[in-house]
Amino acid sequence: MTIDDRPRIVGGGPKKLLYTVDTIRRMGVGKAAKALTAHNTCKACAYGMGGQKGGMTNELGEFPSVCNKSVQAQSTDIQPAIPNEAFLHPLSDLQQLSGREMEKLGRLNTPLFKAAGADRFEPVNWDFAIAHAAAQLKVTDPNRSFFYSSGRSSNEAGFVFQLLARVWGTNNVNNCSYYCHQATSEGLATTIGKGTATVELEDLTGADLIFVIGANPSSNHPRFIHMLKHCRDRGGDVIVINPAKEPGLVKFAVPKSPTSMLSGGTEIASDYLQPRIGSDIALFKGLMKAVLAIGAEDRSFIEQHTADFEALRADLEAVSWEEIEAITGLSQAAIERVATRYANRQNVVFAWGMGMTHHLHGVENVEAIANLALLRGMIGKRYAGLLPLRGHSNVQGIGTIGVKPVVSEQVFVAMEQAFGVTLGRAKGLDTMAGLEAAARGEIDSAVIMGGNLWGATPDTAFASRAMQAIGFKLFLTTTLNRGHVHGLGEGEVLILPVTARDEEWSPTTQESMFNFVRLSDGGIERLDNVRPETVILCDLAKLLLPDSSVPFERFKEHRQVREVIAKVVPGLEQLADIDVAKREFHIKNRVMHTPEFATKDGKAHFVVTPLPKAPAPLTLATVRSEGQFNTIIYEEQDSYRLKAGRDAIFLNREDMAAFGVRDGQRVTIASNTGRMKGTAMAFDLPRGSALAYYPEANVLCGTAVDPRSKTPAFKSVPVWIES
Repeated sequence: MTIDDRPRIVGGGPKKLLYTVDTIRRMGVGKAAKALTAHNTCKACAYGMGGQKGGMTNELGEFPSVCNKSVQAQSTDIQPAIPNEAFLHPLSDLQQLSGREMEKLGRLNTPLFKAAGADRFEPVNWDFAIAHAAAQLKVTDPNRSFFYSSGRSSNEAGFVFQLLARVWGTNNVNNCSYYCHQATSEGLATTIGKGTATVELEDLTGADLIFVIGANPSSNHPRFIHMLKHCRDRGGDVIVINPAKEPGLVKFAVPKSPTSMLSGGTEIASDYLQPRIGSDIALFKGLMKAVLAIGAEDRSFIEQHTADFEALRADLEAVSWEEIEAITGLSQAAIERVATRYANRQNVVFAWGMGMTHHLHGVENVEAIANLALLRGMIGKRYAGLLPLRGHSNVQGIGTIGVKPVVSEQVFVAMEQAFGVTLGRAKGLDTMAGLEAAARGEIDSAVIMGGNLWGATPDTAFASRAMQAIGFKLFLTTTLNRGHVHGLGEGEVLILPVTARDEEWSPTTQESMFNFVRLSDGGIERLDNVRPETVILCDLAKLLLPDSSVPFERFKEHRQVREVIAKVVPGLEQLADIDVAKREFHIKNRVMHTPEFATKDGKAHFVVTPLPKAPAPLTLATVRSEGQFNTIIYEEQDSYRLKAGRDAIFLNREDMAAFGVRDGQRVTIASNTGRMKGTAMAFDLPRGSALAYYPEANVLCGTAVDPRSKTPAFKSVPVWIES
């Protein structure tokens, strides 16, 4: 069967609805209802569901706001404990399990210890685990350590985590944003002086055009699709810019809408541009050239509120349409068509994902998006602005409260004054730099809170070498993943079981991608031997820093942590009494409804973004599937991409013919980093573009990073077909 013969795939629809119902049935309706309706923030993406409005309600009060990803996350946490008998098996057995099989083992409910040179884990008690972790860290030079957190943890746990590291003596503190949206933070800082979204969720309700750039929200942010549908229903436009023609962005059957379901789906994209992978800056220059050509720029806004426009204009005049067409693979007419749609709209939101940040020029990609928005005055007013689509539920909050290698001098001074300590100012290692130091033998201990650092790191062989070289690794996690059984080496490993968000012993807070701080109640009891991350960290601090003036013992109660955060971190003053007032809030000075920019001169700055070198003859981007969240695999087949398996290699049909490759043929795809065997599948892609699934395709990705954001190029990998 050829690609043209295959039935058309629509995002959402009855199959997803039935999958959700089946998952809830397996969880147990009572347990599922309790988990999904409790006043806790959704554990999946950072879109903004849950908290004090209820687990199935978003920031606007819309009910029901729940999606497949929410249910999947809850299904993991509701699992029974992994039987201790499972740990009688050697590591070699656990290493044979797939990501999905690891996830289905159950919840971790006992501390695990692997002794130096041992071939298996041994269940141990908490007293031993905490004492041994403290003893191992005590003999480590803090500068030869590495602290890493995912975006799953709470603001409270994140603050204690970074505070413990810094008081102990290291600024090697970082989080998963260096592998996702750090380029966004850097690119927005140079253009508008802020590093997060400029819009709130309500702004989407009044937008008459939403750009979706380098993202696939039908799989990764399903609730965002509802806003795209509403925009179309109001007569607005949705313009998708993505090399891959994703079925769920073309048409989506919204389970919440009977009309959408019965009609076979709602049209999402009103226009769809498919540039070659890595050519986005050329496309944005083309769009800006076209806007200027028809005189649609906002001259008043540019004159009053921006700087460096003439440099941008000169740069745009210097690039030819022939060059833009050659780089992007798009016609001038197609680009002008979209520019005209943009010119005819008054309230435009630009949303983008890691398709923009996972490049060696990721920061420049974001700066180019900001340029395009500023050209028509679409930043600094209601119903318009910039929206980076953050992945994990609290990845933005983790950065806000200081889990990063460099924090402002203002925050450093505030922490010193709050606790009567002196903190070092040495620049900490970012995520990749920390792993490169480990590979050189310069890291002796690592504390890893959540996530799957091994699985998230490019060049899987390098990730294994780096992790194996760390003599002592301490993991805090709810479940086991492949990163807990690969890359262990001959050293010692401790894995400690932690509470899920809705199991916390006292309320916690999280921050959405809209800069909205939510309160989670916690309080659900499922397992008898798990502990909150803050409790573990504070017990560890008591033994590691017995003479510290920091009141770590008090910080086991999250209210005490929030009171300190409110004094230390600008914009979070309302955090101090959030559990009493129950008032969730937007962080101050982030949402931009007036053109007031946080730059030194108070103006937004256009930035000239040089054209990156031409994409390789065949360039690969790693992608996630519908049945996946970050490195977590829930389903082995992708229901939105022709039921592709995890080893699929998606190619343009004409490229396949040129390579002599048939649809369904087993091939080897290679890069300068590694090789991957997979199944070739025809997909709607531009010539010279290919896709493969993350994290399996990490074997092809190199460790080079964007020099400004330190983010690896997961989405622009030069590759070739070997067979």
